[in-house]
Amino acid sequence: MQSERTDVGTIEDLHASATRLTGLDVFGDDSYREGMATLLSAYRTEAALTPAGSKAFRGMLRAALVSRLLSEAAWRQYPEHAGVPVTRPVFVTGLPRTGTTALHRLLTADPAHQGPELWLTEAPQPRPPRETWASNPFFAALQAGYEQHHVADPEFMGVHYIAADQVEECWRLLVQSMTSVSFECIAHIPSYSQWLDSHDWTDAYRRHRRNLQLIGLNDLDRRWVLKNPSHLFALDALLAAYPDAVVIQTHRAPRTVIASVCSLNAHASEGWSGLFRGEVLGRAQLELWSRGLRKFAIERAGHDPAHFVDVDYDDFVADPIGTIESVYERIGSTLTAEARAAMTSLQAGPRGPAHRYDLADFGLTPADVDAAFE
Repeated sequence: MQSERTDVGTIEDLHASATRLTGLDVFGDDSYREGMATLLSAYRTEAALTPAGSKAFRGMLRAALVSRLLSEAAWRQYPEHAGVPVTRPVFVTGLPRTGTTALHRLLTADPAHQGPELWLTEAPQPRPPRETWASNPFFAALQAGYEQHHVADPEFMGVHYIAADQVEECWRLLVQSMTSVSFECIAHIPSYSQWLDSHDWTDAYRRHRRNLQLIGLNDLDRRWVLKNPSHLFALDALLAAYPDAVVIQTHRAPRTVIASVCSLNAHASEGWSGLFRGEVLGRAQLELWSRGLRKFAIERAGHDPAHFVDVDYDDFVADPIGTIESVYERIGSTLTAEARAAMTSLQAGPRGPAHRYDLADFGLTPADVDAAFE
């Protein structure tokens, strides 16, 4: 009987697998290979992966390579993407669990705005008419997978609901460059964390922008609104690629944030490692996100304050539309009656189960969090 695989693989066999899936073999420049090699080494020597974890991370890296292949092919197919403007994009960021998702989805409900639908971050291409999505094989496969996940794990809907046709975080565009804290959120990989902390993200954001130009090729008159907590770690690189960007930073009490993000990441990675759980997970997430917020604060101080808008979580929860109105004033957009109606309708949508979490489950105390964020 064949034993279960307990390794993620090599660069060579992951590339071969991505090529078999797509029939494509042009991965673009080699700048991503250093990060990929560092990740594979960390998975092998540090992460204590289970067979399920090895399979999950192999799938994640292969998906990133597939996305690279699809981007490279689409850029060749649609060379006009290079002339697509990305004017005054809006980036929503902040610690995880601070309302970034809800704020992002309200902002992208405005017909004048566009966000990256999840399936298009996995299979970058000019956004086709929505009525054709169901017949697209990439969309259909992703949608079926998420629908199966919702049935198998309905509790996750209360943590972070996702679907292929919904606007989502743009970290998958950064994963094409193997440059993302998403890897650190679901595995114990300290050597990759150290590498990423000293790595220049500028090339990753240039690729990110080029993907937006491709995806938005058919929507030239709509303003981009993006969201990702990991933008905290690379503000200088973000603004180098998007010098006219507006950055919305959300704020919430760190004690609540850390308990919630630990719960989210424990749930997302359950059964994948014999090590990444409990206190190990808690300490890693506390270090990661306190470091990210410190780095963002330092880099923010070096840029024109006009780039930034601040949103308090409690204010947003108490008055979502009022908060949106104040954001629109700052970002120079007009909140039309149509946009207001779309946002109000979105607010009235279904909610998942309540998300429950406790710092003690991850070996942390309120004093630990206070000290880290002091």
